[in-house]
Amino acid sequence: MNSSPGERFSGHSRSRLRTWLWTLLALAVLVTAIVWLSLHFTSASGAAGSKAAAAGNANRKSGSRRAGRAISVSVAPVKRGDVSEYLNQLGTVTSLATATVHSQIAGQLMRLRFKEGQTVRAGDPLALIDPRPYQAQLSQYEGALDHDRALLENARLDLERYKTLIAQDSTSHQTYDTQAALVKEYEGTVKTDEAQVAATQLDLIYCNVVSPIGGRIGLRQVDVGNYVTPGDTNGLVIVAQIAPISVVFTVPEDDIPLIDKAMKDGGIPVDAFDRAQTQKLASGTVDALDNQVDTTTGTVKLRALFANADGALFPNQFVNVQLLVGTRKNALIVPTSAIERGTSNSSFVYVVQPDSTAAMKTVKLGPSEGERVVVESGIEEGDEVVVDGADQLKDGQAITLASDTKTSAAEPGKSGKGQHHHRDASASGAPGSSPDSMASQPGQAPSRSMGQPPDQSASPSPSGSAGQAPDQAAPASPAAPAATPARP
Repeated sequence: MNSSPGERFSGHSRSRLRTWLWTLLALAVLVTAIVWLSLHFTSASGAAGSKAAAAGNANRKSGSRRAGRAISVSVAPVKRGDVSEYLNQLGTVTSLATATVHSQIAGQLMRLRFKEGQTVRAGDPLALIDPRPYQAQLSQYEGALDHDRALLENARLDLERYKTLIAQDSTSHQTYDTQAALVKEYEGTVKTDEAQVAATQLDLIYCNVVSPIGGRIGLRQVDVGNYVTPGDTNGLVIVAQIAPISVVFTVPEDDIPLIDKAMKDGGIPVDAFDRAQTQKLASGTVDALDNQVDTTTGTVKLRALFANADGALFPNQFVNVQLLVGTRKNALIVPTSAIERGTSNSSFVYVVQPDSTAAMKTVKLGPSEGERVVVESGIEEGDEVVVDGADQLKDGQAITLASDTKTSAAEPGKSGKGQHHHRDASASGAPGSSPDSMASQPGQAPSRSMGQPPDQSASPSPSGSAGQAPDQAAPASPAAPAATPARP
């Protein structure tokens, strides 16, 4: 039966209305699903991020001082011990005797009997001056002496004869007295001749020049063949005594009582070092203290004696002198490397505190010996002071001991696979965590939340905790909703 146009229009309207209703219903379901999923994953991600941020903040608070800002240092304990008290001064090596050898007669230098730099003893021959003129002169004086002795002998015989004649009253007393005076005259002449002979013999001895002292010979001042005289300014050669030898140095006048007391107690040991104070040259003792203070410098001179058997000290050499004037008993001692210098010549050290920080302590220093120095005040026995790494410290700075750092770094297998990629995994309190812990088990595809990039499922959270534990990873996405019916 044919329907009317009104009925066909009404049926068509109902069909279109049902289609629109289903479409709206599908859209509503789809919107509801999207909103539900968005809210679910937003809350889950927020909870995981809050837990990761809380864990990261806790780790940073507990480990920032040790791992982030802590400085590795080496320390040494403060101990008690005996320290020798020294005075260090600059001195000059001075020979105890220096002689310029001159010729004591005039003549031609025939021979030099020494080598430059040779060590000689007193009396060793050094040179020969031509002796022939003096030998001839000696022969002349000896002849005159024999002549005058003969005259004296004859005069004495005549005097005996006149004495006999006087007894016989055969001659005058005047003749006798004249002969007695002649005998005395000849005696004087003979003495003069004897003195001339002795002087000439001494000149012959002086022709052989000998060393007046023992010591080392310097460079010659004259060559063979020259005519030398006693008045020559430079002489023939200079001889300086080197064993024993002395060192002359000065000390401040304030140290005079200390040195005087030490000398009365048994002497002051002295060590001589080279200019760089690295090599010990010789050891000796203080021999003399000068009797007056130099008013221009406020110092007093001292002389120290050294055996110098090996010749290590050289005349006019500059050396560093170290005097042992006493010993500080049971004193607080720290390594010199622990001492830091501040303003106004103040000194301080860094002392390790129980909370692993370094506290700056001002100290008063005493005498030092080698690598040790006495601390008179500021620290106590048993304290630990920083000896290496103090240049990076400040008061209250967090520190770690170098030995602890090396030990923790040497322990293997603490961070598993994540150790290579996440260096702070062990510091975050989750050892063994790794990027692999963020993934699912083998054979399962890794899940990720809606709207999240694929590479963020295994990356650290925004809080910066690279070592996040596996239980802090984002939860897997729930199953996807059913497929939405296709729009007609």
